[in-house]
Amino acid sequence: MKFLKIAILDMYDNRPNEGMRCILRLIRQAQTDGAALYFDVFNVRANGELPALDYDIYISSGGPGSPLPSDEPWEQPYFALIDSIFAWNSIHVRKKHLLLICHSFQLVSRHLGVGTLGRRKSTSFGIFPISKTEAGQTDPLFAALPTPFYAVDSRDYQVTEPDANHMADLGIKVLCLEKERPHVPLERAIMAIRFTPEIIGTQFHPEADGEGMLRYFLTDAKRQQIVIEHGEDKYNEMVRLLQDPGTIELTESVVVPTFLREAIAALLTPEATLQPA
Repeated sequence: MKFLKIAILDMYDNRPNEGMRCILRLIRQAQTDGAALYFDVFNVRANGELPALDYDIYISSGGPGSPLPSDEPWEQPYFALIDSIFAWNSIHVRKKHLLLICHSFQLVSRHLGVGTLGRRKSTSFGIFPISKTEAGQTDPLFAALPTPFYAVDSRDYQVTEPDANHMADLGIKVLCLEKERPHVPLERAIMAIRFTPEIIGTQFHPEADGEGMLRYFLTDAKRQQIVIEHGEDKYNEMVRLLQDPGTIELTESVVVPTFLREAIAALLTPEATLQPA
């Protein structure tokens, strides 16, 4: 039996959230033939906790607040870890696998200079259709999803205007874009990037589960919050989409499970098992 270690980077800064519950549930449900999964959670922003480079798989969560440059004490150590993962993968056969979600995606996109990171004119909050690019149509994480597919989106910031030349130099591929809005003269946000074969990021929340989020949204407190902040029509639309098994439930069943399955399979190849983690 092989033992694989997962580091979960909790970027929620001790704020109430559904993301960590969903991530932990997907890890516990992961199918592992010939491997046992162990995970540790690191409270990055609130406690300054970061893992060493002895994990096999890293998942960096979404979170609140601004992803713009700051003097927060955790930020530079966080980027040092990300750089170390890229550097490790450049010279080792046994790769580290990394999934970046929403806030983490924005941070790393800024760090690598792949596009323009800025504040949105208004908050993007809801369940929206997401379009796949040509590269996204065949990417293992998205190939099984329809075009468009639906996902939970919750952003005050966004990455837009990809630097095509810089991304080509780095081998980075844009996999998904924000829904088309022909009547809105604004740049479409980048919704997913494959940075390398082992490192991928999404600007949406692929971990969100329809059943759990519906239960959460039906509570009086959450309903009141959404109605006050976004209106009753938005609330009713989200409840309707959460009840549709072809939207969030489908995306949740494909993206993160496929990431874990692909990572585990790669780590269990004969070539990878010959090298230490």
